[in-house]
Amino acid sequence: MTIRSLQQTLAEFAAERDWQQFHTPKNLAMALVGESGELLEIFQWLTPEQSATVMTDPARAPRVREEIADVLAYLLRLADVLDVDLEQALTDKIAVNAAKYPANKARGRADKYTQLEG
Repeated sequence: MTIRSLQQTLAEFAAERDWQQFHTPKNLAMALVGESGELLEIFQWLTPEQSATVMTDPARAPRVREEIADVLAYLLRLADVLDVDLEQALTDKIAVNAAKYPANKARGRADKYTQLEG
């Protein structure tokens, strides 16, 4: 499926339930943050090693997939409602980040880009 077809499927799902009235940018952004929080909750007290292998945990893996799907669904709906071309937005952001974090200066580093100077 393409991003656009996923958005269409979600729009149809909402329309069949007359939910478009609730899918305002504010509500969708709030729902996106809420679902992101539910995803974060799964990882909250895991060690870095446990988080790296979370998908091998039969109790956690289905929850991770479900919460990631919820985050994606709300992001797709929000972009659709705001008429944001996600592919273009991401392409543009990658270009901005490539200029902001040149590979030869940022490789293997996690510090802020302003700390890369010098």
